[in-house]
Amino acid sequence: MKLSQYNYNFSPELLAKYPADNRDESRLMVVERKTGKIEHRIFKEIIDYFNEKDVFIFNNTKVFPARLYGNKEKTGAEIEIFLLRELNRDLRLWDVLVDPARKIRIGNKLYFGDDDLLVAEVIDNTTSRGRTLRFLFDGTYEEFRAALYKLGETPLPKWIRDKVEPIDEERYQTIFATEEGAVAAPTAGLHFSKHLMKRLEIKGIESAMITLHVGLGNFRTVDVEDLTKHKMDSEQVHIPEEAAAKVNRAKEGGHRVCAIGTTVQRAIESSVSTNGMLKPCDGWTNKFIFCPYDFSVADSMVSNFHLPCSTQLMLVAAFGGYETVMHAYKVAIEEGYRFGTYGDAMLLL
Repeated sequence: MKLSQYNYNFSPELLAKYPADNRDESRLMVVERKTGKIEHRIFKEIIDYFNEKDVFIFNNTKVFPARLYGNKEKTGAEIEIFLLRELNRDLRLWDVLVDPARKIRIGNKLYFGDDDLLVAEVIDNTTSRGRTLRFLFDGTYEEFRAALYKLGETPLPKWIRDKVEPIDEERYQTIFATEEGAVAAPTAGLHFSKHLMKRLEIKGIESAMITLHVGLGNFRTVDVEDLTKHKMDSEQVHIPEEAAAKVNRAKEGGHRVCAIGTTVQRAIESSVSTNGMLKPCDGWTNKFIFCPYDFSVADSMVSNFHLPCSTQLMLVAAFGGYETVMHAYKVAIEEGYRFGTYGDAMLLL
């Protein structure tokens, strides 16, 4: 498969600027992988397709307020910092993206907040856009994190809209987000409400919680036509023993296993035994999935409608079948489905 094969007739008007009024009332396109049959439903009706002892696998990562705005010493130039990864808790070292990167050099100091609540020093140029910062903070670690939260902003992708609003504080998190560490939300999980989760529980459908801390690399532009040459950034993964046991019991009992989102698929396919069972895991993955690929764990999945030539679209096409998924996207455009983070969903069976 080549990069150009994942292009489609996309318009920015397809992108949802705001979430649906209620999490579980976005639209749901249901696609049968074998036949290509398409149904148009409401998301909360997903429960109709699953039975007792089936398992949904969720990503419980939590987005932290990773975007900071500050000023460069002496010149006062405005600088935007995107916190990517904490490198060393005691030394307050972080990998960050800087915009505009060309204005920042090793040794520069950056000031954040009123009365310069946080000060950081650039100590390394890690990539063409990235830097390593040391935050100069005398208080406890808890006080330091409180300062980050006070100054940080929800890192809403700018292709949705430039301005972050109060609604994003809640709606750019899943209701089961407990493990802090992501810089972007696992979007398929945003459709699940507390009421829908309770209905799933009452029907006997089980939930398995795993963690993949979504990084910006998940959204990095693919710039090579030959997909075998694209490299994914590493992201942290944790699959507890309890989650693996639930999934494996369902598989052994002939019950359905549904991956909620591409991040879940990447996590579980990164930790598979030789007989196709899910293994507990505590590590990192840079797995890149595209056609052709044989999936081992899940036999169904939920996904939002992704941007052209994105790695997420490539994974969905690998799972649903390239022709089937690209046709479904064409139908979605014709039927007015909303695309992107706050958009509608697809269920592949």
